[in-house]
This record gives sequence, C-alpha cells and structure tokens, in this order.
Amino acid sequence: MSFEWPWQYNFPPFFTLQPNVDTRQKQLAAWCSLTLSYCRHHKLYTLDVMEAQESPVFNNKKIERKLSMEAIQVVFEELRKKGNLEWLDKNKSRCLVMWRRPEEWGKLIYQWISKNGMVNTVCTLYELSNGDDTENEEFHGLEEWMLLRRCRPYSPMAKLRSSQWTTAKE
Repeated sequence: MSFEWPWQYNFPPFFTLQPNVDTRQKQLAAWCSLTLSYCRHHKLYTLDVMEAQESPVFNNKKIERKLSMEAIQVVFEELRKKGNLEWLDKNKSRCLVMWRRPEEWGKLIYQWISKNGMVNTVCTLYELSNGDDTENEEFHGLEEWMLLRRCRPYSPMAKLRSSQWTTAKE
C-alpha cells in the first residue's frame, strides 16, 4: 500500500515557513501530521536531521521544493513539544520519532493482551513484536528495544509484573 500525500504536499508555499502566526501554526500542524503519518506508514523510528532534507517527506522532487534545514528544525521542535519526538544526542542530530506516545503504545498492547486473555501470563517481547498472533496489530514489527522502552514504565502496562517483560536474550 503506497503512502498518500496530503494536498499541501504539492502546494509550493507549504515548503516555506509562513510569516503570519495563525497560518504558520496551521502549517506546522500539517507538517507534524505529515511527518508522523509518513514515519508510521514506513515504520520509521529514528531520523537523522542531516538526511531529513533529502527524505521524500521534506523534499518533493515533483514540484522541486524542499523544506529548509531551519524549517525542519522548527517542525522537529514542535513534535518534541507535543511529545512525539525525543533527541537521541545532545547535538540534536538524530531523533526518535514516536507516532504514538509511549503511554498510547502501552494502552494498545495492554488492550490486545486483555482481549486475548493473556493477563497474568508470561509473554516475551519477541512474541509481541514478531509473533503470529500479532501480525495484524500495529505494534507488530516494533523493534524489541523500542517496545521495551515505550511500554515498561507506563500505565496501564504497569499492571503487568516487570518480571514478565523479558526479552529472548534474558
């Protein structure tokens, strides 16, 4: 299934931060939505700031427009404020993109566990992220370290005993 670009993506002014405050807020909301949708569709968890400008999400070759590095930084900062981005280094050169916030992942997984009668049973991260039973779930394919990082500390996942959160390596 191919990614569906929003109408703004083919509108050249979308690639220039607008000076009017109200217009800019709407534009940033659209960029945040586009970035999260794109990362979700392609299951991207990390982005490199230097590579981002050449990424299809910020570079529309069809209309020969790309978002400036400064504008990408503004979009990333907006995503950070909303809790959808975490910097992986102090230089802010790589970031973790969270199209779902950790507590949302925790709730989604806990609902699946409850629905499948698996509360109070041992389940490995591998089973959650790669198991046959989770193939149609949004969290299927999440990297184990990401799954652990996103779910362990958050409620309602706290309802699970931490000893049940094991990886195949433990």
